[in-house]
Amino acid sequence: MEEVEEYINTFPIEIQKIAQEIRNIIKNEAPDCVESISYGMPAYKTFGKPLVYFAAYKNHIGLYATPSGHTQFSEALSKYKQGKGSVQFPLDAPIPYELIKQIVAFRVKENMEKFKK
Repeated sequence: MEEVEEYINTFPIEIQKIAQEIRNIIKNEAPDCVESISYGMPAYKTFGKPLVYFAAYKNHIGLYATPSGHTQFSEALSKYKQGKGSVQFPLDAPIPYELIKQIVAFRVKENMEKFKK
């Protein structure tokens, strides 16, 4: 947990606020998640499986919700720059926190269903 705090604290205060809000969304939607740093960014797992990752950059926040999380929300994410399993939310526009919440909730449910099988 301290590692993620340290990661967030390396950024300017405005970016810290955004990163902390995203972290709070993840932890609220997945209260039993395991938080760590992986691939140099905050990483979350549920049921032993990757849930989501996020990273702060100079001009955007990257969210990595595996390809399934992005496929499920492809229409809502279509206005953002994307890669396979990643999306960039520019810092000069409002961060879509409600959409992030929906994506995380979807991924929690998906990991739970895989775990039950």
